[in-house]
Amino acid sequence: MLLSEAQHQEINVLLQFNLSSMQEGIKVHSNAEPDLIAATCRLFEKGLITQEDGGYLTSLGHTATEHAQALKTILSAAEAELQG
Repeated sequence: MLLSEAQHQEINVLLQFNLSSMQEGIKVHSNAEPDLIAATCRLFEKGLITQEDGGYLTSLGHTATEHAQALKTILSAAEAELQG
């Protein structure tokens, strides 16, 4: 099962959040790429972020972002190992 392009975009938005500070959010401006704006809106509709244009992670969003960042770290480490 492959990720859809929409899911890929949503994960990329989640990866923009800094998990070390719950008081640090993101803002997606109206002149951003339409795909980025759409992904951010979908994350809001799914209850992962607090605002349609970003805001802060919800509890569910925080958990999802932790998993996304862990997967990125694992894949990056494995890629570096293959290249090294």
